[in-house]
Amino acid sequence: GSILDIALANGIDIDHSCGGVCACSTCHCIVREGDNTLSEMSDAEDYQLSNAPGLTLKSRLSCQAVPDGTRNLVVEIPSWNRNAVREGH
Repeated sequence: GSILDIALANGIDIDHSCGGVCACSTCHCIVREGDNTLSEMSDAEDYQLSNAPGLTLKSRLSCQAVPDGTRNLVVEIPSWNRNAVREGH
């Protein structure tokens, strides 16, 4: 499963207003360690990710990044990454 699937299964809430189908950028995360074990970024992910604030070279959409399980990951969920619809803005 994706980083989003793994997080949700372990009680870690990551906003994902599109339902995890790569149609927004609310599940933006930063993969601090283990990024070389993730699936390649698709054009759709790259496009959606360009809308996320605070991009880094290690930014990914958690709904699209699928680890291969060969190494542990260190993932940062930015505190400012809020679901604007849920927040009422």
